[in-house]
Amino acid sequence: MYHYILSMKYVPLLLLSIILNSAVYAQKRDTWTAFWNQDTTLIGFKDAQGKVKIEPKFMGLTTAGKFDDIMAVTEPVKDTWANYYQTKSGRILGRDSLYVFDNTADCESEGFIRFHDPKTDKVGMFNRKGDIVIPAEYNGLTPVRNGMAIALKGAKKKYWDKDKHDGCNHYSWTGGTEVLIDTNNRVLVADFTYNGQLNFFSLKVTAQPNTDPIRKHFKGLNGQYYSFIDFELEFKQWLQQNLLQQCTKKDLLAATYEKITWEAPDDWRTEPKTAFIDRNVELLQSKFKELSKAGTDYAISRDGLNPFMFAEKEFESYYNNCGEAKDWLYPTMDIIITHNDEDHFSQDHLEFLRTEQGYKLICVTIRKGTIR
Repeated sequence: MYHYILSMKYVPLLLLSIILNSAVYAQKRDTWTAFWNQDTTLIGFKDAQGKVKIEPKFMGLTTAGKFDDIMAVTEPVKDTWANYYQTKSGRILGRDSLYVFDNTADCESEGFIRFHDPKTDKVGMFNRKGDIVIPAEYNGLTPVRNGMAIALKGAKKKYWDKDKHDGCNHYSWTGGTEVLIDTNNRVLVADFTYNGQLNFFSLKVTAQPNTDPIRKHFKGLNGQYYSFIDFELEFKQWLQQNLLQQCTKKDLLAATYEKITWEAPDDWRTEPKTAFIDRNVELLQSKFKELSKAGTDYAISRDGLNPFMFAEKEFESYYNNCGEAKDWLYPTMDIIITHNDEDHFSQDHLEFLRTEQGYKLICVTIRKGTIR
């Protein structure tokens, strides 16, 4: 349902190459898995057959639980730490050049990983072989998504703390220009400023601007228009069409994940959707009816699946190799209904996960009303 669609008449050969190469690579993937040493102080990696490929020696900023091609690692050496990147072939590169934000090293994305040049304070990117494909010439660079990345140039760093201090990596950027590039550092769109989150895997390239109301388009340097689905616009359209017009019990069942998690007075609970909806169908229907009433105070917040609440194997595909939620493909949309009565303030939460089968209600918190 959510695979990208390309208008083949207008697809640049460059983008077609990205898609074909990604498909071939996916078929050849041999993922290694992290494992602890006996006293759980260091991690190494095994292949799918359980053969040890890297003896336990990493710690610190090594966050990859799975290893496809290239990863950021920290190795304790005597009384200090060695930070570097390692490829599947064993190549070591980028010493002391880890890209780190909020005390977390970058994670491989589509066979690419970002690095930081400490001398220039600029960011670039390695490919899966460890070669520099994007030189460190940008202030900021997003992970690769469908063979593309957003790059920021000419900006100034603004620290969240009042005064910059050593070790602080909490900051934002001011000024500069954002451009859409490919993994060969070629600019596709020269002005790519947008505040929402786009689904890069929904790419369409056309000769004229795309008029789909849930898409945002940008004119490329080649004269064609690159358009992408905006997740929030997509969700609002889906919500209106599937739950706000009628919201029967059948509609609720179709729009709910197979198991639903809900907040009970004593703890969180998870149970099959049918049992939960059977008991609470009227309560849920009332909440969705509220959304259609004038004056209802509600907002939609986008995030990613919570890895602490949804850690079962069935959710594995919703996280990357470092355990981070893949919100660029499977965001969560949380409908927050605020009740600000004279003597009581409360909020209800209806959280949906974007899946391959569409948006599904997966987590519920009801403060005005009682879940049974």
